[in-house]
Amino acid sequence: MLFLTLYLTGPRHLSVTTAGLVVGGTGVGLLLGSFTGGYWGDRFGHRPVLLLASTVGGLGTVAIPWAPTWTFAVGMPVLWYLGATQGVSTGALAALAVDRGDRRTSIAISRAASNAGFVIGPPLGALIILQSWTALFVVEGLMILAVRYLVAPFLPRENAYRVAHAAGAEPVGMLRALRADRALMRLLPAIVVVDLVYRQLYTTVPLHLRDSGQPVALYAALNAVGSGLILLLEVPVALRLRRLSSYSIIATGYALVGIGFALFGLPVSVASAVLAMVVLTSGEILYKTTATAHVLDAAPDHLVGQYQGLYTGAATSGTLLAGPVGTAVYAAAPALLWPLCGLAGLLAAATVLASRRLARA
Repeated sequence: MLFLTLYLTGPRHLSVTTAGLVVGGTGVGLLLGSFTGGYWGDRFGHRPVLLLASTVGGLGTVAIPWAPTWTFAVGMPVLWYLGATQGVSTGALAALAVDRGDRRTSIAISRAASNAGFVIGPPLGALIILQSWTALFVVEGLMILAVRYLVAPFLPRENAYRVAHAAGAEPVGMLRALRADRALMRLLPAIVVVDLVYRQLYTTVPLHLRDSGQPVALYAALNAVGSGLILLLEVPVALRLRRLSSYSIIATGYALVGIGFALFGLPVSVASAVLAMVVLTSGEILYKTTATAHVLDAAPDHLVGQYQGLYTGAATSGTLLAGPVGTAVYAAAPALLWPLCGLAGLLAAATVLASRRLARA
């Protein structure tokens, strides 16, 4: 994902505009996979869906260097759809493996592993690219296949949908379950808003630092600070707070994310940028694990995959909106973006607290 635009505009000789359309197509595949991929796992079992998606996805990734360029318009979104479906089933299996109330800890462990991968992966990918672009995709695809075959013997086979049918009752559908949960329906828009704010870290923050005369090294250091804090603190914090109300923790996290981005509106220096990063990362540590677990805990067992996809899809929507919305505001009024981010974070926090009142009603 990190190197796709470079690959398309380099070895594949596409224009920047065309490459942008292809990358945009992968975002559509990712979004559709997040929202709909959970249905396949809930209906047919997360184990077979995960194994099928990872097998086809791994083979497709290996084939990228030899695929005709014209196939990318369809092939890339399909691969991203499979990747999102695989991710949703993985999250659902992890959620079903532990009891409600303990899912914050398991999600924190998963996120710590993911962040460790994001620390190791980019420099490793860059080293591979120095040798061969073809090797990048071959190694990536083979790794997907290797993990698929290594974990297959350990995956549970239970299908909650079929278990519910065997119990003699027709399982409640997704839409009916959501209509009955007004608190969750209030929370979902807040997830989109906060992720839109958070993803400014990867879109407008580097522009802001550059335009303020700061070197690229500062931006790289900020991301290292954030990843390091998550690796060190997310699991201990999840363990310490696992018995507290999820609404209060999520609302506090959303508020801290907003405040952290508002701090980028201060005169830019190393100290102010690091302070902003520490505050917003503190918010991320609080809300991401807790919000994911909260949505999964609200799901009936036979709908865990679709609820996992619902949360992932809401967050992915924020990711897709972050670039165009953030850059448009930054281009029109750079100084306005940061207080708007702060206000959005606080409004999202207030929405979470309002949804808590609905849950109690």
